[in-house]
Amino acid sequence: MRMDRYLPPDHPLSRFYRVAAAIFGAFLLVFGAFGLANRVPLFTTSGIDIIGLSSNGLLALVSVVVGVLLIGAAAWGGPVASTTTAAIGVLFFLSGLINLGLLNTPWNVFAFKLPNVVFSLIAGMLLMFFGFYGRLSGGLPQDNPYVRYRHHEPPAQDVPEQRLADERRIAELEQICRAEVAVAEGHPTPEQHRLVQSEAYRHMQEERRRAYQHYQDAGRTPEQQISAQNLWADFEVPERRPPQRPTAERQEGSES
Repeated sequence: MRMDRYLPPDHPLSRFYRVAAAIFGAFLLVFGAFGLANRVPLFTTSGIDIIGLSSNGLLALVSVVVGVLLIGAAAWGGPVASTTTAAIGVLFFLSGLINLGLLNTPWNVFAFKLPNVVFSLIAGMLLMFFGFYGRLSGGLPQDNPYVRYRHHEPPAQDVPEQRLADERRIAELEQICRAEVAVAEGHPTPEQHRLVQSEAYRHMQEERRRAYQHYQDAGRTPEQQISAQNLWADFEVPERRPPQRPTAERQEGSES
């Protein structure tokens, strides 16, 4: 099944990927257009300054192509925008590392200067973050579209709401179990400690509500004057005795 079934256009992750790709693609398109407009030589190693970065004709042309590619991926859809952004981010980062070693050499075909290298490294990391966000992590929730896709589960919109709620609760319980184990072993993080305390308070409130509800359902008789502080008391429903006949009727029956 195709990934776009799991990540429809209205999904928050899809919008995130598309906006990130479109913004960065627009910047590269403008940068490349300014470089081409100045008609700088194609392969010169001493470029001109554009928006604080050095550029020659080749770098301007590559910037236009990459910008159009990112904008096209954003228009195509979330999964394509995510993959394209991540791949271009890796290329940007590698370009920064490679061109750092080619500065002030005849092989500096993109006319890079130190600001270009810094921009390429930072832009590469940002693009990788935007592209891999929500798809590469050890703590992704069970209803994450990429998790469902990898486990060959149906898309979230094809699953009843009750099943989704159960899956979310299972994921929460797994996190609570890990936190309780950490507390028992004596090395919880502050977040795990707060989670265990919050869960214990929730259970106490549930038991209090259950106790009071049992009082109301069973009827509170003198034999059931048990302190409300005992939240785990198990109250028994009083037995209903058959109505007794009046005293006069019992005497008449005995005389006969």
